Amino acid sequence: MTSDLPIRKILTQHQLAPSKKLGQNFLVHRQTSERIVALSGVTPDDSVIELGVGLGSLTLPLAERVKQVIGLELDAGIIAYHLEHQDLPTNVTLIHQDLLKADFGSLAAQTNGPLKILGNLPYSISNLLLFKLVENHESLNWAVLMLQKEVGQRLTAPVGTKEYGVLSVLLADCATVETIMQVGPGQFHPRPKVDSVVVRITFRPVPERVALLPPHDRKLLRRIVNAAFGQRRKTLRNSLSAGMINGLSRERISTLLSESGINPTTRAERLTIEDFVRLTNAVAVCSPD
Repeated sequence: MTSDLPIRKILTQHQLAPSKKLGQNFLVHRQTSERIVALSGVTPDDSVIELGVGLGSLTLPLAERVKQVIGLELDAGIIAYHLEHQDLPTNVTLIHQDLLKADFGSLAAQTNGPLKILGNLPYSISNLLLFKLVENHESLNWAVLMLQKEVGQRLTAPVGTKEYGVLSVLLADCATVETIMQVGPGQFHPRPKVDSVVVRITFRPVPERVALLPPHDRKLLRRIVNAAFGQRRKTLRNSLSAGMINGLSRERISTLLSESGINPTTRAERLTIEDFVRLTNAVAVCSPD
């Protein structure tokens, strides 16, 4: 398949270069971009936040299908290029913004509702951005993201697998995740050394499994999950003790695990989100040793 987006030509003519620091890999195939937008399920009434506009590979087909695109882009050279050439449709608002510092709450207020997000994420910040989505899930409707395949596998990993980890659990606490597309290295410039996937993370309507979870302290849940997977080869009793969760001793943690129906000698990857929530609520009402 040959490129039908003039990404390389634009970069050369305007003395722009993909930034290794920013982890830039530009989509170069129009058909791939259009399919991603189509699979996102956007409607003509939608206002969509695009994370990382780049040279507009996703922006252009997205703008054709929605009411408004608010594009966040960190690269000042790319911002200058778009401003000079006025090549983006009139329903696209371009904002010079570090994605990790974006105020999703303010953007949700600006667009009159929970955010709908689309983006080809730089591999270098994908994990940090995913944690940001978890922290701001109440301001989000859905996110359709291009990710390194390995990262995508962690988000959808079943319990008991080596890919199952912190993000698997934290996203299960507020969303559902599905892989909707595979994308090979040849779809990008520069060509990455890994495959990519497009995932859809749905926060609203609240997934049934999430709605059935009892109320719990999400900040405490995150501390427990981080500690549990921080030394994932150790038993839960030992990894949680090492994490100094709420000042509880190894013996108290062992008791709380047993009372929560969890074997203290099992490992973190064996616990479902329901297990972690039960443990979180047990820890929350337990006084320090």
